[in-house]
Parts: sequence; C-alpha cells; structure tokens
Amino acid sequence: MSVKKLFDLAGRVAIVTGGSRGIGRAIALELAREGVNVAVNYRRHDGEANEAVAAVRGLGREGLAVKADVASFITSTSREGSEAGR
Repeated sequence: MSVKKLFDLAGRVAIVTGGSRGIGRAIALELAREGVNVAVNYRRHDGEANEAVAAVRGLGREGLAVKADVASFITSTSREGSEAGR
C-alpha cells in the first residue's frame, strides 16, 4: 500500500492554528492540496487570514477564517483542570 493511500486526507477537515502566516499558512495550503477543507485560526492578522482562506478556496477546497486566541483557552482550561483535581 502506498503512503499516499495510507494517509489519504481527501474530504477531511482540519483547523490550523497560526494558519494566517508562515509555517501555519504553508501547512494549511498543503492540506488543501491534499483535499482537506481548512479552518485557518488566527489571533490578529485579519488580512493575512483572509488571504490564506482565499488561497485554500483557490485550490478547490472550503476555507474558513476563525479569529480566536487559543493560547488563552489552553491556559484557562489547564487552570480549571488543576483546580478540579484538588
């Protein structure tokens, strides 16, 4: 079995944190090339996020920009988890 077939991602959905720029954008676009619909998560780069989504759509996939600071979510979730364990 080929590696390509083993890891067939066509029709899947991914959220890429930091997907508006740099490595995150590159990952989002590569996933789109592999047939994945991509949600681009970003914190403050609205224009770049919209451009990344346009590029995903240009590759024939669905794209969505999601503005959220996941770092603050992770911090608050970790804090809640540690308090629950007391």
